[in-house]
Amino acid sequence: MAPRRRLLVGEGNFSFAAAVSETLDPSTSLTATCLQLPAELTRDPVAWENLQCLRQRGTKIRFGVDCTQLADAFELHDREFDQICFNFPHCGRKAGVARNRELLAKFFQRSQNKPFHVEGALNHIFTRSLPFQGLQPRIFRIKLGDQWFSFPEPEALVGKLNRGFLEASSCHPVKTINEKLIAELGKAFPLKRLKCSFPLLPQGETNVLTSWNCDILSTTFWINLLEEKANSESLTGGTPQDMEDFLVSFSELSLPKSPGRDGKEEVHEGIYDQAKIWLRPSLLVHVQAVIQAPDFLPGSLHILSGPVFRKCHISPFTMPAFHETLFILGFNQNLKDGCLQSLLDHLKGILDSLLTRTLPESSKWSSSVEFILQPNGKDYMIDVKSDNFGLDPAKDLIIGSVTTSVPSITHKDQCFVFVSINLDLLAMLVWGISDWRMLWTFDKRFLKSFVPGKIERFKSYSLYPPSYVHDISFWLDENKGFDELEFHTVARAVSQDTVISIQFLSRFQHPETERVSLCYRLTYKTCDKALTRQQVASMQSQFRKEIQQRLHVTPR
Repeated sequence: MAPRRRLLVGEGNFSFAAAVSETLDPSTSLTATCLQLPAELTRDPVAWENLQCLRQRGTKIRFGVDCTQLADAFELHDREFDQICFNFPHCGRKAGVARNRELLAKFFQRSQNKPFHVEGALNHIFTRSLPFQGLQPRIFRIKLGDQWFSFPEPEALVGKLNRGFLEASSCHPVKTINEKLIAELGKAFPLKRLKCSFPLLPQGETNVLTSWNCDILSTTFWINLLEEKANSESLTGGTPQDMEDFLVSFSELSLPKSPGRDGKEEVHEGIYDQAKIWLRPSLLVHVQAVIQAPDFLPGSLHILSGPVFRKCHISPFTMPAFHETLFILGFNQNLKDGCLQSLLDHLKGILDSLLTRTLPESSKWSSSVEFILQPNGKDYMIDVKSDNFGLDPAKDLIIGSVTTSVPSITHKDQCFVFVSINLDLLAMLVWGISDWRMLWTFDKRFLKSFVPGKIERFKSYSLYPPSYVHDISFWLDENKGFDELEFHTVARAVSQDTVISIQFLSRFQHPETERVSLCYRLTYKTCDKALTRQQVASMQSQFRKEIQQRLHVTPR
């Protein structure tokens, strides 16, 4: 219990103070005051006896204190009291009612001259945040054989490529949660960690993904791969260091070939001038290569971790870039049920333990993780109960999946299970990080909030950032459909992830022309930078231009 301070004013012979001091618990300190000076109390033996008792009990005693001028009687650092008691307020002798009322009025004017109440008040601490500066897409270069190619960073992913959160030198919470997850699973299964190449895939790798998720292609980021015909050492944008980080050769990328005159395959020079490749939306694109490798070991848990990229609607818990860890387990057909159940049981126990570390005791009574069986009767979604984390109970969070039915992967007498975990979302829930954008901040204060090896609830250093609301309405092109996912992606790109919410407001159809108009509400807010009203207005203006050009709509 915190120490409490009690002040007594208007004491005469201190008999009330002496009686009160006998009832106080050790955590309460008492200060007793009177208007008289010590010389005026010399003729009162009762007063001196009470003063002696008070001093023996450690009570602070002050003489000559006017209760109507308490601010003058105490130093600034000594003015805080939990309780002030004025026992039998009276001016003394034959003072009339008017004088006693005047005494009380002046006494209470200690509290009435304050400009505001302090009950439940908050201390606001202002610090200098990072300035909001628009980031420009970088130009990355790759080498395929003897040829160099370049591609621009997608606008919706500016600042999210090549961050190295999972590298050995990183102390990012995404890496921490990945290492803890792997270490715990390593207690039950033999592990084999695999290296993950840079997230670029050629067009021909879509077959694995479409068999796993037929809608995945609509969420991918496609990019143009441009052949550099000039001096390959010249850099077009970015810094030399940026370029050096991407001077790598990819085994899964190869130039298109066709039969030559002598029957051998030859490369078509310049064929990549307008070719498109895509950023991988999931590590599942690598499973075919992993299980067909000569050193693949059935019974061992093969682990692949790295960044993935998907277009998604704007919300606090959906992200266009995140880090995925993939566990691949192969086993004999006869052992399928036992091996699968063992993996799920261990995974559930580990996730429950991680997710409840920073929760209050009242939330730890029930499990946080459930495996939701999918309609095909074979696969599962890994679901986290949202009410344990103060979220909408109707919107539980999916932090991963368990896949056993990939038709394109067939091996005689062999079964495979693929467990995918969204590390960013898991880290958010474990540390209590309410905004996924905080994981990608360049503010150095973020990483300083984490102690290596410890999991403690994250304390945001920006509690009340300003938000700005803008509405936008536009006419649809009757000959073209409206892609709402692309609408969100354009908003994300133009605002550089400062749009935190897009709310559909209304649909209107003109009674005469039958043209259809849609209206949306955009909310702008940052979690780590200073965002001004003028900057938001500029973004909103640019957004109107971009949707007109990209989505073929007519802003109203």
